[in-house]
Amino acid sequence: MDNQPSPIPLAALIQMTSGIDPAGNLRTIDRAMGEAAAHGATMAFLPEMSLLLDRDRARSAAHIAREADSPWPAALQEMAQRHGLWLHSGSMPLLTDDGARRVNRSHVIAADGSIRARYDKIHMFDVTLPSGENWQESAAYAGGNALTVVDTPLGRLGLSVCYDLRFPELYRALVDRGAIAVAIPAAFTVSTGEAHWHVLMRARAIETGCHVIAAAQGGTHADGRQTYGHSIAVDPWGTILADARLNGDTGEKDYVLTIAPIAEDAVDRARQAIPLARSREIRNVTL
Repeated sequence: MDNQPSPIPLAALIQMTSGIDPAGNLRTIDRAMGEAAAHGATMAFLPEMSLLLDRDRARSAAHIAREADSPWPAALQEMAQRHGLWLHSGSMPLLTDDGARRVNRSHVIAADGSIRARYDKIHMFDVTLPSGENWQESAAYAGGNALTVVDTPLGRLGLSVCYDLRFPELYRALVDRGAIAVAIPAAFTVSTGEAHWHVLMRARAIETGCHVIAAAQGGTHADGRQTYGHSIAVDPWGTILADARLNGDTGEKDYVLTIAPIAEDAVDRARQAIPLARSREIRNVTL
């Protein structure tokens, strides 16, 4: 297959059904990155908790360490270098430096294998849904306290994770720091995904004039949960560029690869057509 780079950079969204075996998840990521490279992708995006998705905190504890002691970042760095791809790790569970709490951490890794940025998910998923599902992420995880933007081949990328999606002020702040694209790796529940996933993704793109790139978990996982899938890329006008419509299990390959073109001039066109930044500057009402 021709793997010459496209004139417009291509994002590869890797949808997974990550399980409780990190080694198996790493093998799936490696295969998916190889296919992404063969399609000429510039940067690959993984879903939230790509390395380990396990709601049994006692069982998962055996795998979770401080970043300095974890083998996972180094494994992804080696893959990025070997496949010649930039990589957004989605996120992974790690321990805080003092080992007292967990963090839900994203990494952006360059094609030379260097880590260019880290981000700890800020907003914790503490909810009781109409479906009866109850999630208390803050019982084990500490929320982050810093915004992160990083220069990538797709442009200046703002980082967020899953539940962050529901806080538009975060994305406004990322734009103020120069973001023209935002990553929103996720493991959305089926009930919230069916109700809110597409509309929230399009809203974040439209209101910021950014590309939204959201690789997702999808299917029935080894820990018993079900996730919505529908990895999606949206342009700054709100047009859906790619949607991994499969929201069931990811099949024999254990992943679904979706390719989306990320054209930087689309940001300029959207922001010129609806100049939100200028309108904010000239308003005379304090909000």
